[in-house]
Amino acid sequence: MQIGRFRIGMRTGKTALSVLICILLFHIADRGTPLIAALSAVFSLRQDLNTSVSFGRSRVLGNSIGGGFAMLYFYVQSVFHNSFYVELLLLPVMVALVIIISDGIGNNTGIVSAIATMLMISFSIPAGESSWYALNRVLDTFIGTIVAISLNGAITPKTDEKEREIKEDLIELKKKEADLAKMLYQVRRQIKDQSTDD
Repeated sequence: MQIGRFRIGMRTGKTALSVLICILLFHIADRGTPLIAALSAVFSLRQDLNTSVSFGRSRVLGNSIGGGFAMLYFYVQSVFHNSFYVELLLLPVMVALVIIISDGIGNNTGIVSAIATMLMISFSIPAGESSWYALNRVLDTFIGTIVAISLNGAITPKTDEKEREIKEDLIELKKKEADLAKMLYQVRRQIKDQSTDD
């Protein structure tokens, strides 16, 4: 649906619905705040099921890496009695390690989700909580990812809507090509003007 310059597409609706489902699941299960699950659902929901599954796989791997580092951070913080200096020095090192490990295993698309998971969990662990808290937050990321993938599999756009979206994408692409051609012409003209001035 298009309202002026604003388009309300299938993905927008599915994203909002996945957040609603996360909120409802957490309320029913009395699981606490659905923040991490809802964010995971938003990150994982893509334009179609295949892309969601591929991205979801990468996100689950990233969540596992980030969650593992968050649990390690939790343990180190508990040994040092929640020292600010541990937070200041250890978290940046862990961010670098998450990037290095993710890149090393070929999970580059999961780097941002791994870091986001690690930081969200690390900064949200209340003082005095056990390692189960961190483990439950990792589980929250899996819940959100599963909700998004399931929803994308259950609700698929009609063929005519897919065709319309492709046509809209092609129109946008042609506009960008025209803008690029115009910029290229202007650059060539500037170069030509500069060479005649010299």
